[in-house]
Amino acid sequence: MITGDDVRRVAMELPRTEERLVRDRVTFRVGRIVYVAISPDETSMGFAFPKEERAALIAAEPGKFHLPRPSDERYNWVQVWLEAIDGPEMRELVEEAWRMAVPKRMHSLLGRRTA
Repeated sequence: MITGDDVRRVAMELPRTEERLVRDRVTFRVGRIVYVAISPDETSMGFAFPKEERAALIAAEPGKFHLPRPSDERYNWVQVWLEAIDGPEMRELVEEAWRMAVPKRMHSLLGRRTA
């Protein structure tokens, strides 16, 4: 099962990422934009995701993805159960969320890092 430490390792590899504790949630951000947050009990992870694609993602895999809490539904955000994903999928979700938080000119930094 994926843990908060697994998510931390991936997130902290990404340029300009900072870790913060906000209301008992570990969050990862670039500047003021949070792109990943881990629930206090480490059972789920919220991540930046296009709002217009959220319903399709959840409908495709309802046992894996779910809506964020009602106060966060206005944001580009979705939740995933950590027990439902493996390492490569978690890495992909975190990296794609990071891409939403950084300027497009920084996207190439990720490509060079993993190449």
